[in-house]
Amino acid sequence: MKRINNILPTDKTAETAAHSRWNSIAKPLGSLGLLETAIEKIAAVQHTENVDISKRTVVVICADNGVVSENISQSDSSVTAVCTNAIANGTSNINVLAHTFKAEVIAVDMGVDFDFENPKILDRKIAYGTKNIAVGAAMTTAQAELAISTGMDIVSDLKKSGTKIIVTGEMGIGNTTTASALAAVLLDLPPHQVTGRGAGLDSRRLQKKISVIERAISVNKPDKRKPVDLLSKLGGFDIAGMVGIFLGGAYYQMPVVIDGVISAAAAVLACMINPLAAEYMLPSHISGEPAGKMLLDSIGLKPLINAEMRLGEGTGGVMLLPLLDGALAVYNKAHRFDEIEIERYAELK
Repeated sequence: MKRINNILPTDKTAETAAHSRWNSIAKPLGSLGLLETAIEKIAAVQHTENVDISKRTVVVICADNGVVSENISQSDSSVTAVCTNAIANGTSNINVLAHTFKAEVIAVDMGVDFDFENPKILDRKIAYGTKNIAVGAAMTTAQAELAISTGMDIVSDLKKSGTKIIVTGEMGIGNTTTASALAAVLLDLPPHQVTGRGAGLDSRRLQKKISVIERAISVNKPDKRKPVDLLSKLGGFDIAGMVGIFLGGAYYQMPVVIDGVISAAAAVLACMINPLAAEYMLPSHISGEPAGKMLLDSIGLKPLINAEMRLGEGTGGVMLLPLLDGALAVYNKAHRFDEIEIERYAELK
């Protein structure tokens, strides 16, 4: 955890150089909007205007949540293990998209309630799922800190292996409940304003989910000023691992893509632990869950995609990659004002 205090700001000189490079391209200034800003941000992270996202990795953190015992989801916890195996074996939704966009996928067992015999799964199990947040803390503070450190270590290993950009993903039945509970505290809002239907709940079970979150907050009395304590009381090992991925991205200076609402909750917690982490984050899409946009707004990040996605596994995050590839094609290959007889556009203020 000592690494968290040694995170540095991104390179604003490289960011400025990337901005100037955009302005040299023969097109209206800023006409690619948030895509230009995203490339400039990556330049700042990578300390060069020559942005490189050629090797990309989706890290899917998998874990079970004890709150599932409260009957707040359509599926039971056994589905987490099935989906974790599928992701590791390359047959899940995220694998199809990642293959299309030339990204590697890593399935990480951070806390699945199952003993795997699959060598393709990265075993970083903290425990066999969390406790039920409706009756007490999800995990101990030590477990939360271990999950965060483990996430940071994963980034370190990926950096050494040449990964240039990470997409966060998760798999864990019940994790929209833990994410909504965290969001309610982080945003100072009542649970009914931040809680959605997750993988698909009818109105009756949605109300049950909201009441469980209300009880969890009442029982645990979390303090939003203490992010690790908040995480340990209401979170999951998947969220804690992603907090580590975001902080690891900042420490090891690698851009990290935020996926949906669960990933966004982890991103906000990471920013509370060290605000500089936001400089290394790239928001991808506005989740179909109510808290998605609100969480990103709270840390000043504006997503590029508004498609009402809520699939998880990093699927929304990986959708950002082809947009970045398209932007980089223009950034690197389009003609420049000094190459053709067109007067440069003036920047209007």
